[in-house]
Amino acid sequence: MPSDDPNRSLVPVPPAYFNVGLPSETSFDPSPPPPNASTTPTAVDPNCPFCHIAATYPPYDPAHPPPSTSPLISPDRTSPNPSTFLLLSTPTLIAFLDIMPLSQGHLLLCPRAHRPKLTDVSPSEAAELGRYLPILSAAVSKATGVNDWNVVQNNGAAAAQVVPHMHFHVIPRPELRDKRSERFTSTMFGRGQRDELDDDEGVVLAERIRREVSEVVRAEGREVKL
Repeated sequence: MPSDDPNRSLVPVPPAYFNVGLPSETSFDPSPPPPNASTTPTAVDPNCPFCHIAATYPPYDPAHPPPSTSPLISPDRTSPNPSTFLLLSTPTLIAFLDIMPLSQGHLLLCPRAHRPKLTDVSPSEAAELGRYLPILSAAVSKATGVNDWNVVQNNGAAAAQVVPHMHFHVIPRPELRDKRSERFTSTMFGRGQRDELDDDEGVVLAERIRREVSEVVRAEGREVKL
């Protein structure tokens, strides 16, 4: 999904590009919630694309994600445009691939509830964000084979935030070989070329990252109460 632009020199994708507005109740899975299900945050902005995603995808246990063929994680749940490549969906947080990535595996992590800036998140949401940022970082590193990455979070229009729903970027930073000197270099943050994510590639990459998230979560013995 689209995001704020970490580099002001790049042309941001306007929110109007998205099919905003919350989905109808019929877009949710009709099966009843699991016993002792916790309450999903209810603060929403009907014009926010990230609220739309959060309202579309129900939580699942990150240690046991639905199979790639499950309609619960179908990229087309937010159709007609754009597709959403889900990576994590808990009662508090949701993560998905950026559809205009700076690099392969560029993802976004945000609270389900509409929190415009970092200072708007609750203490429990802040704790969950801190809990899953290392998990997602490890998962995307394993899925892409890239061992260096940026974690970025912008607040407000002057700080290059385009979508006013607080979120973190996790951006893999692959090394680039300088053909003239045969030395490895790295691009400065934000100077990469943002290309639209191919849907077929997004499906495969999202599946790899969900699988790696599952392995990290299970290795750490974490439990998620739904």
